[in-house]
Amino acid sequence: MGYQWKLRQLMADQQMFQTSDLVPLLAQRGITLSREQVYRLVTQPPQRLSMDTLVALCDILGCTPNDLIKPEVVNAQVRKSAAGAAGGSASHCRPPPRFVVSYRTPRQREAQAELESSRAWLVDHLCRAVGRG
Repeated sequence: MGYQWKLRQLMADQQMFQTSDLVPLLAQRGITLSREQVYRLVTQPPQRLSMDTLVALCDILGCTPNDLIKPEVVNAQVRKSAAGAAGGSASHCRPPPRFVVSYRTPRQREAQAELESSRAWLVDHLCRAVGRG
């Protein structure tokens, strides 16, 4: 999973074209970063970012974290096994990983848990019925 860091684009939308423009605005919000640190923050996707800095950037730019960070799916290379390529049994092969970003409401998570619980009960009930019959 990767992401696009959109800070530079959002700054340009606000007519901020120099990275040093952010230094005093961050300082007003209690974030003390050097000009070099701010330059790296603007020009390179950060590996780590404090929540205070993220909130300050969002406040300065009038945006949300979703506007600053755009998740991207990075395609993983899938290897083919010799058996799979030759048409042999592929039972030992794992499916390629799925990258799914799922945002569920609490009610949706609750419904999913209830469904999984019902499925488990049904499987258990059927296994017992078959064992008795």
